[in-house]
Amino acid sequence: MTTAANMQIVMGKLFFKRVLAPEKNVVWDPYHHRWEALNESMEFSAQQTIYLPGWYMIELMVDRSVTSVAASFRFEAGKRTFNIDMPLRVGKLSKRLVHVPWGVKRITFRPMNAKGHFSITHFRLVWVSPAFARDRLLQRLINIHQDYRDITPQEASDIVRQRAKVRGESWRRTAIREYESTYISLCSRRNYRLWVREFEGKPVAKENCTSLQERQLVGEYHFYIPVAETHQVGSVERTLTSLQDQFIDNWKAVLLLAADCAEDVRHYLDRLAVEDPRITVLDKQAAPLSSSLSSSTWVAILRPGDRLAKHALYTLAGYADAELLYSDEDELDDDGMRHSPLFKPQWNPDLLLSQPYVGNAIWVRGDKLTQLMPSGGLPCDGAVGSWKATLALNVLSQKIEKIEHIGRILFHGESSLALRPSEDYASVVRQNFAERRCLAQVTPGRVANSARVMWPVPSPQPLVSLLVPTRDGVEILKPCVDAILERTDYRHFELLILDNQSSCTKTLAYMDEVEQRDARVKVLRWNHEFNYSAINNFGAKHSNGDIIGLINNDVEPIDGEWLTEMVSQASRPEVGCVGAKLYYPNGTVQHGGVILGLGGVAGHAHRFFQQDEEGYAGRLQLVQNLTAVTAACLLLRREVFEKVGGLNEVDLTVAYNDVDLCLKVHELGLRNLWTPYAELYHHESISRGADDTPKKRARALKEARYMREQWGPLLDSDPAYNSNLTLAHEDFSLR
Repeated sequence: MTTAANMQIVMGKLFFKRVLAPEKNVVWDPYHHRWEALNESMEFSAQQTIYLPGWYMIELMVDRSVTSVAASFRFEAGKRTFNIDMPLRVGKLSKRLVHVPWGVKRITFRPMNAKGHFSITHFRLVWVSPAFARDRLLQRLINIHQDYRDITPQEASDIVRQRAKVRGESWRRTAIREYESTYISLCSRRNYRLWVREFEGKPVAKENCTSLQERQLVGEYHFYIPVAETHQVGSVERTLTSLQDQFIDNWKAVLLLAADCAEDVRHYLDRLAVEDPRITVLDKQAAPLSSSLSSSTWVAILRPGDRLAKHALYTLAGYADAELLYSDEDELDDDGMRHSPLFKPQWNPDLLLSQPYVGNAIWVRGDKLTQLMPSGGLPCDGAVGSWKATLALNVLSQKIEKIEHIGRILFHGESSLALRPSEDYASVVRQNFAERRCLAQVTPGRVANSARVMWPVPSPQPLVSLLVPTRDGVEILKPCVDAILERTDYRHFELLILDNQSSCTKTLAYMDEVEQRDARVKVLRWNHEFNYSAINNFGAKHSNGDIIGLINNDVEPIDGEWLTEMVSQASRPEVGCVGAKLYYPNGTVQHGGVILGLGGVAGHAHRFFQQDEEGYAGRLQLVQNLTAVTAACLLLRREVFEKVGGLNEVDLTVAYNDVDLCLKVHELGLRNLWTPYAELYHHESISRGADDTPKKRARALKEARYMREQWGPLLDSDPAYNSNLTLAHEDFSLR
């Protein structure tokens, strides 16, 4: 559809063709047959006398060099204009409704809001009926918008009507407003200041005296601040000012001076201490932790320049029963503007072994500090980061159970003194393991400041039963089975092909041939209507392995390491389900773990990202605990599978049975885990097909309702995610 001169766009009820021509900051690259956006303000335009008013469906697919981008459209009717954004998906058709009013004579279009190259493979603006538009609009609100969860379309329509009445506007205008809010994708790199201004929760009002007085009595906060150099004086002042600006004042600050700290710095800091009795100045060597630290005292280490949000201590006082607290954080540039937010999950031990994700905003209850303190006592200025990282790692081996993550930005670090917990995090983890006498091997991870922990496979090696349901489709099954047999270094497995009424002679012949060729392969017949859960339960019952592997018949391992990695993780007693990193055939990410609540029930993290991208905070390249993973490639110990009753073959015959399985395992107290070191291609849902008939759609809606009824609260608050991040998109953008 794209040419060097223009693009055609199909428009209107009769599909009139209009020319969409390049207008500014975009050039055609004839050598690569693609467009080049010179900057993010490039655009195309289409002009005619008038566009027919009414509802339209935009259909758009753009191949581009940048993943997390959105297309945008501007509709112009004289002096009146309106804009819409449309987040793009890699390799998938994006659709959204738009209502075009009378008088629109010009449309401008930006295929992506970033510099880079792109090609437009599909673009249509198709008229649709008002009834169709209404149904699609309400269904999206139910699936995506947090205010419309678990209700019927009629109930959703009633909510829109009520809100329209309050606003004094039409049902359609309010419905469009609610619908458009589900397409807002706030990238934290570009839109954080907007989010802070418009979406961040309001700080507590200082006039709330009763609550302030109550929290004032909760405990006391001790801040230790290492000071080493003359240039840090201004930074120390900014840190102390942030403490003095707190809504409650039950804090103490201890300035720890290095032995070579300049004399004029000492004198200046002494004057600060005289002005505020809550400030103490001590030599680091003579700065013992007070023996009076108790369960009502909280301790934190700050570097000069670190600042607390004004409501930080007020917020912390609401978590008096915890033993360790950590919050979200960001950084400040030289002008004091906030940027680079880090929105963290709840306690995530395997992510912590991969990356010091707990970061800088960490507080320890006084009576727990001694057992968590890194060897060597309090840190010097240059070692604060690794000190905090080690303290967090020590939690893994100590009896610290009351760990709370606060999903608010309570901490700001100066960019010029940006705190990096370790230049070599692998060495920090390795040292921690040595002290714990843990035998796992630790190497640097794939992203900066990360580690990879390689756990030993038990001896003798456990037998793995790989269950592969299939029906016909030898062109799908054969590449999958042959690749597993040929491309798997871990050899101690059996592969059970679960044949669901195949009739294709080529498929049956292949099953016979591969069963004869490799003794590890066995074909079992399931002569019933398709039921993914029942088929796999049947296969597990007839398998012999200590570990059960659920494998789709449309996956192919990329290298031989995949099963070794997954077995080593699944064999750990604290781990439940283990998932892999899956790619579409074009190399983009299909599965980076499951995020609960995404799109209504659950969705795949970082879907359509490029293979080598780091993802949000590096998480696309890090082993981590996730609440759920996909059964396209999932391993767990047989004892765990049987303890939770396997897959739900009554309520979840096709979809969400893997999520349900993971949530049942999660309820046992086991940690589900996703690893990027097990990589496979996945030809998604080829074997089953799409939900494109009324019967299939009804079944899909029924299964989605079951999940909402069974797991609703957890679906709306995934502990491996963050409530400040969106449930409308897979890219970890801001809510």
